[in-house]
Amino acid sequence: MYLCLLLILPLYQYSSTMSFIEVAEDSDFSYQNLPYGIFSTLSNPTPRIGVAIGDWVLDVTAVKHLFSPELVEKCIDGQTTLNALMGAGRPAWTEFRNTLKKILSKDDPSLQNNAGLRASALIAANEVTMHLPAQIGDYTDFYSSRNHATNVGTMFRGKDNALQPNWLHLPVGYHGRASSVVLSGTPVRRPSGQILPSPTATTPVFGPCRLLDYELEMGFFVGPGNKFGESIKMEDAADQIFGMVLMNDWSARDIQKWEYVPLGPFNAKNFGTTISPWVVTMDALAPFRLPLEPKTDPEPLPYLVEKDSYQFDIKLFTAIQGENMTKPEVVTSSNFKYMYWSPRQQLVHHSVTGCNMRPGDLLGSGTISGTEPHEFGCLLELCWKGTKEVKLGESGEIRKFLKDGDDVIMTGYAQGMGYRVGFGKCTGKVLPAQQV
Repeated sequence: MYLCLLLILPLYQYSSTMSFIEVAEDSDFSYQNLPYGIFSTLSNPTPRIGVAIGDWVLDVTAVKHLFSPELVEKCIDGQTTLNALMGAGRPAWTEFRNTLKKILSKDDPSLQNNAGLRASALIAANEVTMHLPAQIGDYTDFYSSRNHATNVGTMFRGKDNALQPNWLHLPVGYHGRASSVVLSGTPVRRPSGQILPSPTATTPVFGPCRLLDYELEMGFFVGPGNKFGESIKMEDAADQIFGMVLMNDWSARDIQKWEYVPLGPFNAKNFGTTISPWVVTMDALAPFRLPLEPKTDPEPLPYLVEKDSYQFDIKLFTAIQGENMTKPEVVTSSNFKYMYWSPRQQLVHHSVTGCNMRPGDLLGSGTISGTEPHEFGCLLELCWKGTKEVKLGESGEIRKFLKDGDDVIMTGYAQGMGYRVGFGKCTGKVLPAQQV
């Protein structure tokens, strides 16, 4: 009997029919996902917490009476961002998610059998306006894909010196600009800046970026954080990571080439970073954790050693649709599993100095590239520093770098048995440079 139960239970856990709301098997927003976002509607323009399921958004404020009074007071009432929920910590996250799963379950009558409540609480996804999920106080971007770092290093320093001496010892990163993190669907203007007019030039000129690029990344939001002067330990780091989003770290490669020595990215990165609107929780991603592959050559210093895996099997895609194209064409098909340094290691290293992380801080993974050319996470790699052309499907169009009017569309999901845990879209259209 117990064997039969063990055989049946996984099928139930991965069933797509656990909710009374019908969800297509290829929907990003399955009952097993239930990502969080901030939305508003025409009839109620106040931003508030929503949960995506199938083609619907559950208005959490409309069903707040089904949550505990403590959660309502601390995390729901009056909240126009997810910061309060992020800062509430793991016990609150667990209770919040468990309550949602109960409300949306096919076995619970509280919402399912109340027609009036359903009408007010469940809103068609195409009728909502999404907002940034958090007030982002700080944004840090990492450089944690070994394949990407090796490719870029090879281009500029040669194969024998591709990785800098520190790269295998710590998660390399830089502090980005939080004010220019924008929501999916926000157009991004081509930046202008100082660039070298030719490969042999030593004096810059000012003008629009000529080598505009995307970077396929993922970002994660910090939870409660740590006190100034203290650090986050590896054994506590998972309880500090609230959830993940897709991210496009737009990059001006010619501006970057001139400015990055000696202190790294500045204007080449600060003009825009796009994120997807729905935050997928780490609980939803837990079934897709991969086996631990310990780093041994070299082994990290003790504070960065992981005893279990915090890498995830998440399929990632980038497509481009030019103004004269009828549909987007995929140019990158990668996977989050290609990260060398995990989100947990990134967070631990970031705080090891006593740097205080705060609820809603955003950390980016860095460009995610695999080993094969179609898995390269940016055009710089795909065109190999301008020496190759990137074909956009059967459209007849080619690219080396982005053109004005190009739409860049990033998607991603983890695939379960009969369901997906997805992120929706992370999109942005390139606008012409401002006249300066």
